[in-house]
Amino acid sequence: MPYDLHHILEALKGEPLTVEQGELPVNITRALPAPEADAESIAWIKPGHPKATDMIVNTAAPLIVCDEATWNNLPEPKPAKVFVLVDEPKRIFSKVVNALLVKRPAPGIHPSASVHPKAVIGKSCHIGPFTYVGEAVIGDHTVIHGHAFIYDNVTLGDRCILHAGVVIGSDGFGYSRDENNNVEKFPHIGGVRIGHDVEIGANTCIDRGALGNTIIGNGAKIDNLVHVAHNVNIGENAFVIAHAMLGGSVTVGAAAWVAPSASILQQLKIGDGATIGVGAVVTKDVPPGQTWTGSPARPLTEFLAMQKKIKDLP
Repeated sequence: MPYDLHHILEALKGEPLTVEQGELPVNITRALPAPEADAESIAWIKPGHPKATDMIVNTAAPLIVCDEATWNNLPEPKPAKVFVLVDEPKRIFSKVVNALLVKRPAPGIHPSASVHPKAVIGKSCHIGPFTYVGEAVIGDHTVIHGHAFIYDNVTLGDRCILHAGVVIGSDGFGYSRDENNNVEKFPHIGGVRIGHDVEIGANTCIDRGALGNTIIGNGAKIDNLVHVAHNVNIGENAFVIAHAMLGGSVTVGAAAWVAPSASILQQLKIGDGATIGVGAVVTKDVPPGQTWTGSPARPLTEFLAMQKKIKDLP
């Protein structure tokens, strides 16, 4: 169905914004980049984009989400479009599209999925084809796409999204050798506790705890192909990006950012709001709010100073 400005403003209820030229009609059915947009598209413009004016003038999109500076820089007369002016155009555009234009999988369990008879499945959940759910608890409105495997003793909160091929609750890697190199596996009999509004990317693996639980906090976002080892604790609204490896018992603080291909060695602590750079190998605790990168990882200022010295070598 097409959405007019009333629908869009309803989706943004409570957000600080200004509407310019709101008397113009809009009927939005899709979201596209400004250069590709048509007469039924919503588009957004990045603040400070050097070609913002040209993009707005030339796009067919009738509704533009941008910041006030972008609007003020437009020549008179202003293009005949509706403008929603906000401080964070990308976030607001995302909020509109997620609320109105993103297609949600229909609730239900696919006939090819296998669900343990003692599993607890919340209301309005989607469980995709060839997925297995063990003796687990799945919260309301959670989406589990196809070919996922959810072991016993896993709890998923409400409104989670698990993409294809995710494995939650497999054994961690823990072994001991005696003097004759005979191997004894350390028991992994804990579980996994995942909060509300967590999204986990395709083919990511999250191990069960050894004796306690692996914990993923509310709002955390984990990308594709991430390895989360046993007893890791990821804080609320933290981001862990593709190919990252979190060793056993690592703590990632709230709102921290772990960049692609970073490795964090076991039992280390990444502070709240900290950033770990691309490909970093973390061998020490990282204090809250700091940015570390390199191998071995070190504070960004130290890393840049070292790189300058290397560059200046004869």
